[in-house]
Amino acid sequence: MTIPSEMQALLLVGDGYAREPSGSVLEAMEPYVRSGVIGVPVPGATQVLIKVSLASINPSDVMFVKGLYGQPRVQGQPAGFEGVGTVVAAGEDSYAQSLVGRRIAFATGLTNWGAWADYALAEALACIPLIDSVRDEDAAAMIVNPLTAIAMYSIVKDEGHKAFVMTAGASQLCKLIIGLAEEDGYHPIVTVRRDDQIAPLKELGAAHVLNEKAPDFARTLREVMRVEQPRIFLDAVTGPLASLVFDAMPKRSRWIIYGRLDPSDTLIREPGQLIFQQKQVEGFWLTDWMRKHKDRRGPAALEVQRRFSSGSWSTDVTAVVPLDHAMERIPAELAKPNGKVFIRP
Repeated sequence: MTIPSEMQALLLVGDGYAREPSGSVLEAMEPYVRSGVIGVPVPGATQVLIKVSLASINPSDVMFVKGLYGQPRVQGQPAGFEGVGTVVAAGEDSYAQSLVGRRIAFATGLTNWGAWADYALAEALACIPLIDSVRDEDAAAMIVNPLTAIAMYSIVKDEGHKAFVMTAGASQLCKLIIGLAEEDGYHPIVTVRRDDQIAPLKELGAAHVLNEKAPDFARTLREVMRVEQPRIFLDAVTGPLASLVFDAMPKRSRWIIYGRLDPSDTLIREPGQLIFQQKQVEGFWLTDWMRKHKDRRGPAALEVQRRFSSGSWSTDVTAVVPLDHAMERIPAELAKPNGKVFIRP
C-alpha cells in the first residue's frame, strides 16, 4: 500500500510533567491534546509502522496526557498507548520485517509516538501478532489491561492465599482478574462506588463487593478482612480508601499500587505495621514486568488471545469514536461507567 507523507492525529499540548495534580477525570480534551496534521513517522531499525484500525483509551492515557503519568510527554507528538492495526513498514531488524502485512496488537510506550492517529510507531517486541478470531475491540485493548490482569493474578497465585483485595472493582482490568479468580476458586474482595455495580461483579465471581460510600463500609471491611485474611492488595486508587484497606489487612500483607485515580494524599495509617507486622508497599508497572519476565510474556499473550477467542473474556465497549470527532465526544463518553472507549481513525 502507498503510505502518505502526512496523517491526522491527536497531538500532545503539554511537555514533560504537570506541576500540579488535576485528578483522573478528563474534563475536556483541549487543555491536553489538539487535533492536527503531522508527518507519518519512519520506523527505526527495531520498529514497525502500523496503520491503526482502532485505538483504546485507558486511565493511564488520561493520566499521561495530563502530565501525571510516570513518563514525560513530548509536545506535538500523538498520544495513545495501545491499539490494533496492520504493519505497513518496518526497520531492518529481522523480527520487525517479519511483521509486515500482519494484523497486530501493539503498545507505543517505548516510542513516544501514540496510537491516537492514522499511523502509529511501536517497537516490534511490543507487538502481538493476532489470530483471526480475536476481534478488533478486544485486540485494541489487549495489552494494558489483559496482560496486566494475567501478570498481577500471577502475583496472587504465587503468594498462595485464596483471598485478595482490589480497588476500582468495576474497571475492565478488575473484571478480567475476577474472571481468572473465579475459575480457580479464589476469593476476590473488591471495592466500588455505587450499589448498582455490586450484583454484576458478584455474578462474575467476586466473593465480596463493598461500596466504599456505604455508611458501614469501614466496619464491613474489617469483618471481611478478619474472615478472609487476604495478603495481596491490588490498588488502582490510592488516597484515603487504600489507606483504610491496607490498615485493616492482616500481617505480611503486600500493597501493590498500579494506579492513582485519587490524587489526594495517601497515608500509612500505622507505620509500625511495616515493622512489626512485616507489611510491604510496592508498585507494579507492566512494562517493567514484561522486561523482568520475558519467559512469561509469550505464554501470557497466547493465553489472552485464547480467552478472547473462546468468549470467556470480552471487552465491554462504551463507544467507538471517529478520530475527527474525538475532541468533542471523548470526555462525555469516558464519563459513562463500566466500558471502554475507542478511537477509530
